[in-house]
Amino acid sequence: MSTLNRNRNTLRRYLTLVAGAVALSWGAAAQAHCDTLDGPVVTDARKALDTGNANMVLGWVQKKDEAEIRDAFQKSVSVRKTGATGKELADRYFFETLVRVHRAGEGAAYTGLKPAGEIEPAIAAADKSIETGKLEPVAKLVKEQVEHGLHKQFEAVASKKKFNPNDVEAARSYVGAYVEYVHYVEGVYNAAGRAKSEHTGHASAAATTTAAAKPTGHQH
Repeated sequence: MSTLNRNRNTLRRYLTLVAGAVALSWGAAAQAHCDTLDGPVVTDARKALDTGNANMVLGWVQKKDEAEIRDAFQKSVSVRKTGATGKELADRYFFETLVRVHRAGEGAAYTGLKPAGEIEPAIAAADKSIETGKLEPVAKLVKEQVEHGLHKQFEAVASKKKFNPNDVEAARSYVGAYVEYVHYVEGVYNAAGRAKSEHTGHASAAATTTAAAKPTGHQH
């Protein structure tokens, strides 16, 4: 194998690893918003407690974890009746239990509830689009962000393309910019082409979402 081919193979392996890291970091960001006090998990937990309907949160956990969540729900509902202090403690207990079990179902560690307002702009926009039924704002946000990144990376590598072959430092600078540009493009392309996200742990819970859509009063 020639030196050129070996270098190309090494570069391909490097780009694959980087693209994987990009995908994992995006997946981590998506997971993280599920443990904020204004995230969708806690939002549904508030609705469940206020309506007395545990089904409203079961879509966030796997079927094998339903019993634990129902038990925590019943305990929280009972303690809520003791007064304002009891309600606050009961709600916190249920939020933490639900988020912990949800994250465990995704293979993610539970590190506590995060304050409201710590959701990434893109994730907040995605949630908003579901709430309003309008995709255009989030599509515009993503398009602008991707185009900005592409232009920035492209301009960086284009500006370094013409270098003296005898200037090794200039060559290294070009290669560094080239690698960043290509792995950025590949990472965005692969992320856009994925059929589903990293959140695969709850496929088996799909059946519970049907029940969650139909409030039936207190669950026992």
